[in-house]
Amino acid sequence: MQSEERPLDLHALPEGCISNVLSLTSPRDACRLSLISTIFKRAGESDAVWERFLPSDYQAIISRSTSPVPPDLSKKDLYFYLCDHPILIDGGTKSFAVDKCTGKKIYMLGARDISIIWGSSPEYWNWRALPESRFAEVAELLAVCWLEIIGKIETRMLSPKTIYKAYLVIKFGDGMYGLQRSPADVSVSVGGNASGSRRLVYMCNEDDAHITHLRMRRPELEGQFPKNREDGWMEIEMGELFNDEGEDGEVKMTLTETKSGHWKGGLIVLGIELRPN
Repeated sequence: MQSEERPLDLHALPEGCISNVLSLTSPRDACRLSLISTIFKRAGESDAVWERFLPSDYQAIISRSTSPVPPDLSKKDLYFYLCDHPILIDGGTKSFAVDKCTGKKIYMLGARDISIIWGSSPEYWNWRALPESRFAEVAELLAVCWLEIIGKIETRMLSPKTIYKAYLVIKFGDGMYGLQRSPADVSVSVGGNASGSRRLVYMCNEDDAHITHLRMRRPELEGQFPKNREDGWMEIEMGELFNDEGEDGEVKMTLTETKSGHWKGGLIVLGIELRPN
């Protein structure tokens, strides 16, 4: 007579084995599974699990930080610290964070780390500090008729085999003018090849009186508008990319409004953020 197979008791497994299994899941699943029992909780708190969830080069990135990271954190605490507290790196011109659900890298290129046409001319752009900015300076548009903003980042800095979206992070000053007159072109390319993400965006609020008037004449009006962020800023989606370039590629993100000839001002630029989709 054949003996009846007994179900596997996961709680009988060594804690190290459970840790290894949890490290093959996701941060969210590891947190949920930690609620099963005491041994799962201990395994789910282990450095071995959260070391796998952190980016493989996180130590090298932290070594470039200009903002303090609390010492002696467990790997789990470090993970969630980097999720909730973007750190400044590379002389304070970029910020780095970790996506809470996936552990993928998030970067923001500050205004000083992107190319702004005529950005060094004080009659066109003003560089100043804002209390709500993570960077030391933001760029405030005074007056231009040719608006062009370009950000670049090497693909090796991003998480591999990952879909990213790029966002221009902005505010509007009290004296904003001209930005609602014509849409801007935004695009994202990788390695010099267009990613198919070229689109039109309006650099103003969707309820702007000029836009309302345009829609009365052109109900099919095309173009995206800025959306509010939790940090009090606004963002405009510039496009999407799949990071499949390995060590040798470069991502280029561009916003231009050069066709209308209208003068415009009052745009405040914090930077360009790349987030996993």
